[in-house]
Amino acid sequence: MENRLIIFDTTLRDGEQSPGASMTQDEKLRIAKALERMRVDVIEAGFPAASQGDFEAVRAVAHLIKESTVCGLARALKEDIDRAGESLAGSNSARIHTFIATSPIHMKAKLRMDSDQVLDYAIRAIQRAKKYTDNIEFSPEDAGRSEIDFLCRIIEAVIKAGANTINIPDTVGYNFPDQFGKLISTLIERVPNSDKAIFSVHCHNDLGLAVANSLTAVINGARQVECTINGLGERAGNAALEEITMAVRTRRDLFSCDTRIDATQIVPTSRLVSGITGFPVQPNKAIVGANAFAHESGIHQDGVLKERETYEIMRAEDVGWYTNRMVLGKHSGRNAFKSRLHDLGIDLKTEDLNTTFQKFKELADKKHEIYDEDLQALVTDTHLTVENERFKLLYLRAISEIGEIPRSSVTLSVDGVEHQAESIGSGPVDATYKAIDFILKHEVKLTLYSVNNITSGTDSQGEVTVRLEKDGRIVNGQGSDTDIVIASAKAYVNAFNKILNPISKNYPQV
Repeated sequence: MENRLIIFDTTLRDGEQSPGASMTQDEKLRIAKALERMRVDVIEAGFPAASQGDFEAVRAVAHLIKESTVCGLARALKEDIDRAGESLAGSNSARIHTFIATSPIHMKAKLRMDSDQVLDYAIRAIQRAKKYTDNIEFSPEDAGRSEIDFLCRIIEAVIKAGANTINIPDTVGYNFPDQFGKLISTLIERVPNSDKAIFSVHCHNDLGLAVANSLTAVINGARQVECTINGLGERAGNAALEEITMAVRTRRDLFSCDTRIDATQIVPTSRLVSGITGFPVQPNKAIVGANAFAHESGIHQDGVLKERETYEIMRAEDVGWYTNRMVLGKHSGRNAFKSRLHDLGIDLKTEDLNTTFQKFKELADKKHEIYDEDLQALVTDTHLTVENERFKLLYLRAISEIGEIPRSSVTLSVDGVEHQAESIGSGPVDATYKAIDFILKHEVKLTLYSVNNITSGTDSQGEVTVRLEKDGRIVNGQGSDTDIVIASAKAYVNAFNKILNPISKNYPQV
């Protein structure tokens, strides 16, 4: 185990806590399969006590995944522990991850408990979790701002009670690398039974130091890192799985351990998560950004042509940039289509397969070559229908001419009744959104409008993400089409369906 770094992915739990990044059960299953294909060690599938939907999603992931450990999060409460245990029943390999705050400010202001009470809750939670599994993880929430003596005391106690993974979270992204690394080494040295558990870290990115803190912790003895695809997560996000994996693998001179991650799956999984959540990957994002392996400077280009390693410390192919790019076209049959989806980890029900295949044929008539990214977008588009969908886009005609004011005509189905409106705007998208606003008559604030191409070329599908806010609630809407105005309308209507269908959840902080 000394040479093995465990990758604990929490995209489905902490990643989903990004404002507007909620996922359906089917979407979570698609991401879980991609994580399994990437050979992630532990998949934190959710927080079962948050809602019935979260419980069902964790249970579905637990039954689907065979090669990775599936984990459920629980507060140090009997009800949460039982809910997590029930959701994981039937899993090939299950873990319960329980937590309670240990910093003075959290214990006093949030929990209204003293240290002895917190210690008692932690021990009882571990003992309760042992009813369901021997694989138990404990996190002292806000450990980065906790008193070292109390941390040592509670960690020793929970290991004695049965916890075999101790996760040290920098819950609010407050720590600096030297400070955090020293905390990990001190805990390992001072806790008498530290050798009976694997030490883990979970770092948030509020100061942009999540990856740096995590890597310093590994150098100082941590052997599990909790991270997410694309660094997704609440506030500024978490440590990015792709950066942790490739940093450890690239700098073997500094790290005495390695992960078992199949790095060729990194880029496909990054794109899958981006498409499902509606959070585009910035072009200059390390490893998975569009510019990560691009060279503009003539000096750089000359150097790379002569010897790749002059300016590239990794091969693009190693992280999946040029792999899995089987091209389909309008002459491809249903079996080839279904087979390629299966290779991408997507197995659709017959009804969904028929719908997606029809959309594939329609897309193939518009563009000559269809790539894996197009297929992922088609599947996502098929599953964009939200529960209790009230609004559907039936018709759209937008006109834009030089010297003329753009206008748009829209027909929507609202609770089964057709409504039509026309409007003008500063552009075809603006006119379309004003027409939709006229029909729906709901006060919302558009806080984000983002357009990205799914593949290269002028015939690429456009993927539009919009973010709406209403009474403090934030949702993302998505839509894709080769016509960017239609994609924009789809995204806007999708967001309206979500924001008018409120879902109540409890979100934990770890």
